[in-house]
Amino acid sequence: MGKLAIRLFLRILLSMTKLEELKTHLKAGQAYRRADLIRWSTSVDRHIKQLVEGGVLKKVSGGLYIYPKETAVGPAPASDKDIVAAFLRDHRFLLASPNAYNSLGVGTTQLYDRTVVYNHKRHGEFQLGGRKYAFRVKPRFPKSLTTEFLLVDLVNNLDQLAETKDDVLKRVMKRAVAADKPRLRRAVHEYGNERTKRLFEQARQSA
Repeated sequence: MGKLAIRLFLRILLSMTKLEELKTHLKAGQAYRRADLIRWSTSVDRHIKQLVEGGVLKKVSGGLYIYPKETAVGPAPASDKDIVAAFLRDHRFLLASPNAYNSLGVGTTQLYDRTVVYNHKRHGEFQLGGRKYAFRVKPRFPKSLTTEFLLVDLVNNLDQLAETKDDVLKRVMKRAVAADKPRLRRAVHEYGNERTKRLFEQARQSA
């Protein structure tokens, strides 16, 4: 074997070793940005290409990849939480959905195929890994969904619902009368838009 062939063989071997080393840092079920992988690779673009071609990583969108977790029925996708955290490069967000309004008992029954992401950085509609996300920049949102927040959020987004808006609003205000008043008042103050605040105040005064 000539010197050139030996050097080429050693270069390929070194590259494979670096690729295997990169793979040891990946955790199944997690999402990664290209920027996350740079710290483990000096040839990140080549390594990403090899990992995608080898089925180790799956491209979700430009610069965003997931490492699927193997299950008995095949590879499982990363969670919404992991995908959104990698996309935003931020863990300060709240995952919500208009479907959650159906649990309030105020007459909403429609099902929607998108997840709403309240956050501090991005606004717009994005499709990541075949899933639809509506990113909405908000100055404040709770750490988790509560009944009080959902009541306020529903009224904030009343115009986007498929149901008869007046009927739903009447049921929401009726539900508000029976709700935990201090918690609801705090949610209206912190998360409600001006119209929502006015509607809840009218309901409080007429109770």
